[in-house]
Amino acid sequence: MSGLTRGQVLRVLRTLHSWLGVLVLPWIVAIGATGFYLNHERAILPLFASADFDESRFGQWPGAAPATRDSALAVAARVWPGETPSKVLEQDYHGHPAYEIILPSGRVIVTKPTGHYFVKTRWSRRTYAPDGTLLHRKIYWGAVFKRLHVAGWLGRGAGTWLADLTSLAMVVFGLTGAVLWGLPRLGRLRRGLGGRG
Repeated sequence: MSGLTRGQVLRVLRTLHSWLGVLVLPWIVAIGATGFYLNHERAILPLFASADFDESRFGQWPGAAPATRDSALAVAARVWPGETPSKVLEQDYHGHPAYEIILPSGRVIVTKPTGHYFVKTRWSRRTYAPDGTLLHRKIYWGAVFKRLHVAGWLGRGAGTWLADLTSLAMVVFGLTGAVLWGLPRLGRLRRGLGGRG
């Protein structure tokens, strides 16, 4: 930066500071809001809670029929076409005997007595009637907020690079702000001290 005047340096810093503020603002808000959630989880989560679906009605559902392992695998293939199950388990889910099919994108859980099914990902659970009608959606807000706070987004592929870039941008934003605040005051202080001599 040799050859730049003090005014030019300040202009460069102001421009950098302004653009960093604009670019990181969404993530500053997200980190602040999700940090507040992490400190006050019990108070915040009820604000996002949705009513649960009454699964006791599964037995009276029109068109409900017992599911087999093959029919459960067919449901999973419709939900996430082209994905190969890594496991097929038989266990209870919400009090229903069920087939649980584990796939790369999540889990498909098909109830044995009626064929109702659940599609679970890291962030949500959807409940479906045997004919594919969506009956209920639940978002796992705790997992969503924690992931946004740590990574800055919900995807897994690129890890935490977005949050890391935001953190570095916030450091530069803070340092440029300190310089922009301090340089004029330092100049006034020097002028004041020089005038006294």
